[in-house]
Amino acid sequence: MAEDTSLLNTPLHALHLELGARMVPFAGYGMPVQYPAGLMAEHKHTRSAAGLFDVSHMGQLRLVGPGAAAAFESLMPVDVMGLGVDRQRYGLLLNDEGGIIDDLMFVNRGDHLFVIVNGACKAGDIAHMQARIGEQCQVVPMPERALLALQGPKAVDALARLVPGVDKLVFMTGGAFEWQGAKLYITRSGYTGEDGFEISVHESQAEALARTLLAQPEVQPIGLGARNSLRLEAGLCLYGNDIDTGTTPVEAALNWAMQKVRRTGGERAGGFPGADRVLAQLDGAQPVARKRVGLIALERVPVREHTELQDAEGHQIGEVTSGLLGPSIDQPIAMGYVTTAHAAIDTPVFALVRGKRVPMKVSAMPFVPQRYHRG
Repeated sequence: MAEDTSLLNTPLHALHLELGARMVPFAGYGMPVQYPAGLMAEHKHTRSAAGLFDVSHMGQLRLVGPGAAAAFESLMPVDVMGLGVDRQRYGLLLNDEGGIIDDLMFVNRGDHLFVIVNGACKAGDIAHMQARIGEQCQVVPMPERALLALQGPKAVDALARLVPGVDKLVFMTGGAFEWQGAKLYITRSGYTGEDGFEISVHESQAEALARTLLAQPEVQPIGLGARNSLRLEAGLCLYGNDIDTGTTPVEAALNWAMQKVRRTGGERAGGFPGADRVLAQLDGAQPVARKRVGLIALERVPVREHTELQDAEGHQIGEVTSGLLGPSIDQPIAMGYVTTAHAAIDTPVFALVRGKRVPMKVSAMPFVPQRYHRG
């Protein structure tokens, strides 16, 4: 089959092909879904050692200017102004109805904010920011930067061998480092539930860094397939599946991402798009009809996205948004939305898989304990 020339290549494209990756279209890029070892082996290697992910399709940008923090805070129900230097936080861009335009990560780098957004959303996110806050700060895209994620309990051993000092970072902090003349910005974070790092590097030096990391005995290349199974076991949302513009943070069970200072009674309460609706939902003044929950199948039948969920009487109560066989726990797991009446832990529900009702129960998340390094 001819290669799709409409797809963009990350700086690691040649390396992926050399490693025997199976490439698929994702967010407009050709991306590795798996390498010859396969999804299961890649997943388990990340849980036990260290996996290297190419996440260069993600959007990187800077918000520059003395008003950048206040401007960015006006777009999200999140404390931006109170974030310390080299501290990282999870954020939610909202539309005027309180729906989630994108979820993102941002770091206070002192003289600017460094923001990482989802690949499929980056063009829209940048346009949204330029339209809403472009007069209050500079919105500077960084397409020349690649992004590598090194994840797993031995990630710190591999990276500290090359970049001394990274072991001093703790979860959700970052710092500027150098490797063979390349300027890096590294955060101790990621999207697997494991300890690990995300490394921003200039595209011209990304392949050399990736090759050097892969030469470390702990490190293997990991594709999108295992990235998805790892994040689902960690109970983390995938934008476009589990959250979207029709979902509010409260429906998505992301209340923890909204700090007290932005909530009713807080010092800087409200003032973000959709605030009336979101705060009313947070306060219980406006009930939500559905909630995001974790689900475990009681039979060995994988339950995929878009599968209908029913109650014991066969009434539709929701839908699965992500689902697969969890490699670490060897059980079918899923995430989805159910009516609030069915959202309590251990509530029995049924998934309609090819006409068969598969028994499931609502489960606490994460499905696998998180192992972030908090110091």
